[in-house]
Amino acid sequence: MGAGLPRAAPAAAGGALAQNIVLRPPNIVFILADDIGYGDLGCYGAFKVKTPNLDRLAAAGVRFTDAHSPSSMCTPTRYAFMTGRYAWRNPATARGVLSGVAPLSIQPGTCTAPALLKQAGYATGIVGKWHLGLGEGTTDYNREIRPGPLEVGFDYAFILPATGDRVPCVYVENRRVVGLDPKDPIACDYSVARGAPESFVLGVPRIGKMTGGKAALWNDENMAATFAAKAAAFIEQHRERPFFLYFCTHDIHVPRVPNARFKGTSQAGVRGDTIHSLDWTVGEVLAALDRLKLADNTLVIFSSDNGGVLDPNGPDVEHGGTVETNNGHLFNGPLSGTKGGLIEGGHRVPFIARWPGRIKAGGVSKQMISLVDLLATFAAVTGAALPPEAGPDSINVLPALLDASLAEPVRKDLVMHSGAGALAIREGDWKLIPAGGQGQPAKKKGAAGGALYNLAQDLGEQKNLYAEHPEIVKRLADLLEKYRTEGRSRGV
Repeated sequence: MGAGLPRAAPAAAGGALAQNIVLRPPNIVFILADDIGYGDLGCYGAFKVKTPNLDRLAAAGVRFTDAHSPSSMCTPTRYAFMTGRYAWRNPATARGVLSGVAPLSIQPGTCTAPALLKQAGYATGIVGKWHLGLGEGTTDYNREIRPGPLEVGFDYAFILPATGDRVPCVYVENRRVVGLDPKDPIACDYSVARGAPESFVLGVPRIGKMTGGKAALWNDENMAATFAAKAAAFIEQHRERPFFLYFCTHDIHVPRVPNARFKGTSQAGVRGDTIHSLDWTVGEVLAALDRLKLADNTLVIFSSDNGGVLDPNGPDVEHGGTVETNNGHLFNGPLSGTKGGLIEGGHRVPFIARWPGRIKAGGVSKQMISLVDLLATFAAVTGAALPPEAGPDSINVLPALLDASLAEPVRKDLVMHSGAGALAIREGDWKLIPAGGQGQPAKKKGAAGGALYNLAQDLGEQKNLYAEHPEIVKRLADLLEKYRTEGRSRGV
């Protein structure tokens, strides 16, 4: 069973700030983009794409240069955010990502971020990509779908079940497929590979085959606008009480099908055009907060579920990737590696937080933080009591959000998780990728069995110090094993 929710009303820690937060609880909007790399935004150095809304968000708040997704793949990152627990602890999310017919990966009753906030009096909603499984066993989209988001803390859900390149290509609102004709039932077959003739839905190759559900099919080109409208509607409907909106964009995951208004607008190909779509979507959410005069009492956080990557099956790599990489757009900035691996480009991501009157504008923080930390941080923001057994890997990083110049580390170490299930560990500037860890440089004959990097001196992870510092290797390996076997890293 999952860690339970508190039964009593939450109590805040002492101090004027904490007291003020409890008396006037802020709204919380967490915007989680898909596959946005460290170098994909203007405020992180991009110049071949334009991200004015995200740049303004950063200018009005704080941006982090050492923030990480808990995994370099989407499903495990989303699980870790929701539960405050590293996804490799759960067999369902330890390796790879879920299909569109996988069962729910979170045990109902678990203390999740939305469940914690709901207990504290918040209206809770999710709009956008879910990718944490639905139902029990193989998901049946032709009936009421449960358990799902509503069973793990959300009052409202309008979701894309998995990814845009996985069937079924339908939206689910609360527990029902939107617009489904019962005379045309949905069936999915994941034995069909992407690119096979049967995999095409609406002219786009998907992973798996879908039959039925024709009246319920989404429109790829209008997906960003659909999600933006649903997010704005949730905000407006709950403007009279504290609310938590988990807004998960599909942009910029494949298939990249930007609306006509964005096509050809960037200097980074279709991937760059989709970044423009993402920025517009963020702008729509921020505009709703402004229009309803809610911005001043709303904590807005933006990040990504993993690092950037080029689509090996699409236009990103036509002509060797010239339109994207050789045109000067470095999607992961100075980092090596990409989505799926343990090298920094797989999991070091943009992280922006704005909270007028609480977070000083224009801050840049070097603190190491992770999206797994948001559960404990939301508890601190609202004064909610986090049960001792909940969020075993979640650290309260609110002090770092409120003070970009804070010198004392809020998080001393961090475990990274690859798409293949391999782990790495970071302590201060030192990062260890044990032998066999996905994403380490190809092993040469006679070379070290793992990889050790000093990120303060070698952010690009080009110089392997594994053989030179056996004492550091042992210390980090022992710490990783401790966290693996003891079931928690917070308070160990």
